[in-house]
Amino acid sequence: MRATRTFLLGAQTALALIVLPVTAHAEPAPGPTDGVQPLERAHAHNDYEHQRPLFDALSHGFRSVEADVWLVDGELCIGHDAPDCSRTLESLYLEPLAEIAGANGGEIYDGSTEPLRLYVDVKDGGQAVWDVLNDQLNDRPQLVSSWANDRETTRAVEVVVSGQLANQAFDDPVRWASGDGRIVTPPPADATSADLVVLSESWTRLFTWQGIGPMPEHERQKLHELVDRAHAGGHEVRFWATPDIEPGAREAVWRELVDADVDQINTDHLTALEEFLKSHDPAEQNS
Repeated sequence: MRATRTFLLGAQTALALIVLPVTAHAEPAPGPTDGVQPLERAHAHNDYEHQRPLFDALSHGFRSVEADVWLVDGELCIGHDAPDCSRTLESLYLEPLAEIAGANGGEIYDGSTEPLRLYVDVKDGGQAVWDVLNDQLNDRPQLVSSWANDRETTRAVEVVVSGQLANQAFDDPVRWASGDGRIVTPPPADATSADLVVLSESWTRLFTWQGIGPMPEHERQKLHELVDRAHAGGHEVRFWATPDIEPGAREAVWRELVDADVDQINTDHLTALEEFLKSHDPAEQNS
């Protein structure tokens, strides 16, 4: 009996020695941005409406995503026409971004120190949203870029506030977000490019061309002048409400935006913009 038990135990030990090394050397699951080429101009409009908010945009290399928020009982709820408090800014964006950066050496895209830009478009709550947002971002100093004395400490995520808080300069000693300025509306007095890192405007407020036929030369010249002026002041440029339904029209507009060196191109069509930028944006072809 004793010899039989010894044989059985020895067989079990041998089996363990065979099996354990297989599990011990299993490869970790790939991260959501592994092997993805980040695209500097790509901005996901209403990102939360995609099947996988944030993660769909990241899988296509988008450098910028947009979340609409509503202040409800002290929480920043997500939604376009109405708040859905089953989805919050923290649960949909801040928490997963912290996990990605934590697992990726403090970066969102492997090997790229440029931050992901998170636009927080305030739909309701006004100034009170700023206080709640600052509290949430202040809890994540290793994730979120900050500004003090007009100098930015860059982290994995850069937050820009828009909507009801657009075109405002905030005078907090340490800011965890920057403002989204406007091209047409004058900025606050003494606002710097650190206060308003980007200037945004509705395409239809400035241009009549919708991508059908050639762009009128006077509108092309206007576009280039606006972008050059913003860049000279240290601001980036973004347009919303650009044509985004008919493929030919939207790609015609995208070509003009790339030629004018517009910093962020707005779309709901992630795959289409990814393919376009990889084929037509010299900055991406050389990366």
